[in-house]
Amino acid sequence: MSGTAKILAGHVAVVTGASRGIGKGIAMELGAAGATVYVTGRTTEPGRLPGTVQETADSVTELGGHGIAAVCDHRDDDTVEKLFARIRDEHGRLDVLVNNVYNSPAAARWLGRKFWDVPAKAWDETFDIGVRSHYVASVFAAPLLIESAGLIVNVSSPGAHRYMHNAVYGVGKTALDRLTADLAHDLDGTGATAVSIWPGIVNTELLQMVPADEHGRRQVTLPGEDTYDLDTAETPRFAGRAVVALTTAPDRSTRAGKAWKVADLAHDYGFTDIDGRIPRAD
Repeated sequence: MSGTAKILAGHVAVVTGASRGIGKGIAMELGAAGATVYVTGRTTEPGRLPGTVQETADSVTELGGHGIAAVCDHRDDDTVEKLFARIRDEHGRLDVLVNNVYNSPAAARWLGRKFWDVPAKAWDETFDIGVRSHYVASVFAAPLLIESAGLIVNVSSPGAHRYMHNAVYGVGKTALDRLTADLAHDLDGTGATAVSIWPGIVNTELLQMVPADEHGRRQVTLPGEDTYDLDTAETPRFAGRAVVALTTAPDRSTRAGKAWKVADLAHDYGFTDIDGRIPRAD
């Protein structure tokens, strides 16, 4: 699957936290497949990192979809509710919700720290945007998704099953995958469902700032974990191709409520990253 066929023409999607990073890559691939994509986020002007909701929406349109920028603070339930009311008014349907928004700047402060060195506020920062926001968006999206037999995709992590970054991160991702399982349970019989996806190391705008070493290699070492070669990392669009594949997969119901590595989905559905590779699945 090249990611360019307009197999999602007529479909409507929401990708949360899509100003940059994995969210932007997912929105772009949904657009390349012909979907109308509501791109949410708070960034309206570039800061230390590039990317805004409007720039992502424009990229979606350039790729053949219809990108719609929706400035949204996912800590504000009323704003989230109004977003899905707007989608009903403007399109009358929703086929895909990708819950991707995450407070990465907050999480980065505590990478590699023992739990006693991580303040209690880190718990709230992680769960507020990393779990609660996904639940809230799913609540307001559910009626539309049930009507269209749609799909919820939660962007999670192998940190749900093994130690990564710190204790709060792991518990948050475990909670998110539990949420996926329970959403799928409640949606059983409606035609709609929910899955989690696990990207690997992704060469986002933040990691693109890592300079090459004296050997020309771009590597990053996560505190207390491993060293990763960023030149072999996934692009943000690899996860997007997984979302497109899941949206159209005839066996989607068999994947309900479970977490899937993006690289494994690539092997199963026959897609690659934009450079033709299937990056390793850790």
